[in-house]
Amino acid sequence: MHEYTSSARVWGLSCPGFPEEVSRARRWTRDILRGSPLAEDAELIVSELSANAILHTASGLQAGGFHLALAVSAQVIALSVTDDGGSGTAPKVEHQDQDAEHGRGLGMVSTIAHRVVVHNSQGGHTVTAELFTDASPGGHPC
Repeated sequence: MHEYTSSARVWGLSCPGFPEEVSRARRWTRDILRGSPLAEDAELIVSELSANAILHTASGLQAGGFHLALAVSAQVIALSVTDDGGSGTAPKVEHQDQDAEHGRGLGMVSTIAHRVVVHNSQGGHTVTAELFTDASPGGHPC
């Protein structure tokens, strides 16, 4: 393979910060990953990350929005949600009590995904969750 050629396919979707856009992001993800054994996990991750953007950042304000990127290669499915910022703190994984009503979303994403990375910038935050397609049977790689 040529050094400037990638076998990954990448899609992007920009959504206004309305709660009903979370279901649109889920459908979009499901349509792209139709037939993949990781489609349901990816759909749940997109739902959580999109909802977090709307609930906890300026993405949920009147003129706000969020951007979803989906990259698929033979080795990994990477799902990224970029918010509009505006919150005083960066997203972080918190392992809450099972009965907690808030704060469990990113913890759940980190349990489902093989890796979760948070990138901060002046314009917002990008949370990327990766699902490895070549994971060994019976569990996530360390």
